[in-house]
Amino acid sequence: MGNLSVGMPPTIHPPRRMLQRHRVACYLAIALAGSLASVTPAAAHVGTGLPGGIVSGFEHPFVGLDHLLAMMAVGLWGAFLGRPLIYALPVTFPLLMVVGAALGMFGLHAPSVEMGVAVSVVILGLCIAFAFRASVWAAYTIVALFALFHGYSHGVELPSAADPVGYSAGFVLATGLLHLSGIGVGLLNGLRHGVWATRGLGAIVALSGCWFVYRALGQ
Repeated sequence: MGNLSVGMPPTIHPPRRMLQRHRVACYLAIALAGSLASVTPAAAHVGTGLPGGIVSGFEHPFVGLDHLLAMMAVGLWGAFLGRPLIYALPVTFPLLMVVGAALGMFGLHAPSVEMGVAVSVVILGLCIAFAFRASVWAAYTIVALFALFHGYSHGVELPSAADPVGYSAGFVLATGLLHLSGIGVGLLNGLRHGVWATRGLGAIVALSGCWFVYRALGQ
């Protein structure tokens, strides 16, 4: 008779790709926590007289928690929606934000800008929390509309900057990196129970947006 080996079942090692995703997601979650700890809760962005330059523009998205959460939420929602929106939304938002900034620079009136920014945080957070599978055009419309509000709120600051071109370039670069961070956090979706973690983050974003709406109502 052949030898039968009886004992403990073989150890099942998780695939290397899954381990890599887990590490990346953990690193990005730590980076997200650090970013949130370093920003201020202020939600006012109009008429601050910021100094110009690419460095100032790059730093500014990390100053306002409402902007930071919205930009990361765009990337995280794109991770839920998958291709092509995982790539398209982080491109659409900065492009339309530039359009909104141009409207602000030329002094065109936009009602309730702070409210629009606050509502964007609520809606994007809810889209993540409920794993809302929007159609391509619906997702484009939501992100483009909110990008205009975010861009306008910063565009009104650009004329007072010494280097508005450099400031704009730095701001767009930081926005893109925040989108990528949101996509990276979306890697948690590939882990067991990871979807519930990201949806929980979406709920936290939405609740934060409710606070921003409350602040906007008091202005």
